[in-house]
Amino acid sequence: MTASTVPGPDGQARCRWCAAAPEFFAYHDKEWGFPVSDDQRLFEKLCLESFQSGLSWRTILAKRENFRAAFHGFDFNEVARFKPRDVERLLQDPGIVRHRGKIEATINNAQRAQEMVQRDGSLAAYIWRFEPEAAQLAAPQSASSTAVSVTLSKELKKLGWQFVGPTTVYAFMQAMGLINDHAEDCVIRAKVAQARKRFKKP
Repeated sequence: MTASTVPGPDGQARCRWCAAAPEFFAYHDKEWGFPVSDDQRLFEKLCLESFQSGLSWRTILAKRENFRAAFHGFDFNEVARFKPRDVERLLQDPGIVRHRGKIEATINNAQRAQEMVQRDGSLAAYIWRFEPEAAQLAAPQSASSTAVSVTLSKELKKLGWQFVGPTTVYAFMQAMGLINDHAEDCVIRAKVAQARKRFKKP
């Protein structure tokens, strides 16, 4: 182990942030950093990162299934049709984060996602254009935003997306595999590297 890792349930090294909550190990081992091209999953993650702003990921992860139920599995074609009455309904839902601005931003972003699909073919095709070059990468987990996440944040905002600041976008990039930000000696880093090699960019 190094300062950047902790022992996992099997005794092998995992990224240190896993120690914050037992449920993080499964999320870390099976999801975090593995490349994603599915538009619905990409939209879900960007929305959940927006809801996390000012909160902990543990809070959001614990409520993820509630969010999925509330937002129709993050099918952006469904969410784009939400009306003001849906906002009021969601503000009464104790299973999610009841923040009017973030709820309204999710509906807005669903409409922007539809526009992106019409223009670029898919969310994935647009987002994977921002995969950083090797020279642009920071040391694993040493940054909360980067020049690339700043650029993607600015571009999304130009397109009308909301609650997509550079830190939110960078956390999204880490989670969706645009970068492999696992600690150097984390046992999952090599698995993510292999997944990224096999991944076909949209």
